[in-house]
Amino acid sequence: MSQFSVQSRCECQAILSATLDEKRHVVAGTASRGRAREVAPAHSIGASGERFDIGWACPFCGRNTLRTFHVGALRPIRVAS
Repeated sequence: MSQFSVQSRCECQAILSATLDEKRHVVAGTASRGRAREVAPAHSIGASGERFDIGWACPFCGRNTLRTFHVGALRPIRVAS
């Protein structure tokens, strides 16, 4: 099972991260700011397309953050088996 990682910054400067499965659906979302790390609910929109969106709910500022990603820019991550 392949997994991928994406990151972006929220307007509050928290780093939003999401782990995606091979169909580009979100498996987990997190946000970190300074030394703090929190769960950040996330979901993918239009995951079957070449360009798709990921939406996060930032736990630090409460904003709903939407970012667009391209399939070719996904970074594979190793999955422990």
